[in-house]
Amino acid sequence: MSETLPPVGIAPAEGLRERKRRETRQRIAEVGQRLFLANGYESTTLDAIAAEAGISRRTFFSYFKSKDDIIFFWLDTDRASLIVSLLKTSPDVPPLDAVRDVMVKHIARYTTEQMIAIDNLMLSSESLLARKQAHYAEQEQALFKALCEVWRQPERRPALRMVAMVSIGAMRVALQAWRDQTGQRKPASKFLRDAFDSLRSEL
Repeated sequence: MSETLPPVGIAPAEGLRERKRRETRQRIAEVGQRLFLANGYESTTLDAIAAEAGISRRTFFSYFKSKDDIIFFWLDTDRASLIVSLLKTSPDVPPLDAVRDVMVKHIARYTTEQMIAIDNLMLSSESLLARKQAHYAEQEQALFKALCEVWRQPERRPALRMVAMVSIGAMRVALQAWRDQTGQRKPASKFLRDAFDSLRSEL
C-alpha cells in the first residue's frame, strides 16, 4: 500500500461542496493510514485521527463509521484502480490473462516493506480479518462486472464469473504463500504470477 492514497475518481459535475467533502474524507483516510502504520491499529484512537486531521470526533462520524472503514477505504480505492486498468483491456485478450496481467502489475507497485506493514496491520485486528472475508466477495463481484463490460457476449457470462472466482482465489493463495515464506523475501507479484501459472497448468 502506498504511503499516500491515490485520489478518488471525481464526477464531472462535482460542485464545490462535493469536492470539499471528498478532500476531507481523503485527508482523514490519509491521516488514519499514517497513524495506523506508525502506532498500530489498536493503539490509534479516533480522537487522535480527528485531531491530526483537524476535525472534531463528531465530524469524523460524518465521513466514517469506524476505524475499520478507513482501512476499507484504502482497499476500495485500490480495487477501483485495478478495475479501471482492467476496463482498458482489449477484448481480443483472453480474460484470465488480462486479469492476471492487471493484478500482477497492480501489486508490483508496492514494495515488500509496504506489503508487510499493511499485512501486519490487517492481522492485528479480529474485526478487520472478519470484514476482509466479505471484501473478497465484493472484489469478485466488481471483477465479474468489469469482465462483462469488456467481453460483452451474454453467452460468456458463466465463464467470466468463473474467471472472477478463480482469479480472487489465485490472489488469496498467492498472498498466503507470500506471507508464509522464509528467508530472503520474494515480491508478492512473483507469487501471484506463479499462482496464475499453476492455475492455468491445472486447467
